[in-house]
Amino acid sequence: MMKNGAIRKGVRMRHGFTSDISITIPSWISGYLERTRTVLATALERMDLVIELARKNIEHKTGGPFAAAVFNTQSGELISAGVNLVTRSNLSVCHAEILAIMQAQTILGNFDLGAPAMPCCQLVTSTAPCAMCLGALPWSGVKELVCGARDEDARSVGFDEGAKCSDWIEQLQKRGIQVITDISRTRASEVLRAYALSGGVIYNGRAQK
Repeated sequence: MMKNGAIRKGVRMRHGFTSDISITIPSWISGYLERTRTVLATALERMDLVIELARKNIEHKTGGPFAAAVFNTQSGELISAGVNLVTRSNLSVCHAEILAIMQAQTILGNFDLGAPAMPCCQLVTSTAPCAMCLGALPWSGVKELVCGARDEDARSVGFDEGAKCSDWIEQLQKRGIQVITDISRTRASEVLRAYALSGGVIYNGRAQK
């Protein structure tokens, strides 16, 4: 089961360096998971949990409308969960998938979630990964990826998902990562639209003109 991760803001040193970079996982996540069933047998059940985390991230005003979680595919046990914390942390890399992967690697004590001693890890994400998160997947060691909303659903509300090759699913599969898409796509997309309609910050990189 995941635990809260605490990351301190770095202490500013000479020449602009910092001695520490920290991320704090919102405390509401642990509280919610303690009251929720976290051993889930199907991709649909796992997506239900992830979509609810994305929804609650909006309600708690702790970040963007995205969530992700890593599960043990054999036991169905939740290993870790992450939500988008870009605006809360002022760190552009704090996407839900990245935090879920980092938490899983910390909890399991291995940078390679695909190592022989590791359980088969499945990453479930409320929206298909952006270019950054997509790039992180082959090095994470996850064996399966399950997506809710599509790339175009995120783009339709204004998010810049970056440059992704059109055959990204096939490219992941060539690397041994099985991909399942459109699990509860409608409900996952509704969370994106709800965030945009509520006036949530649509943070972006430098989108191509």
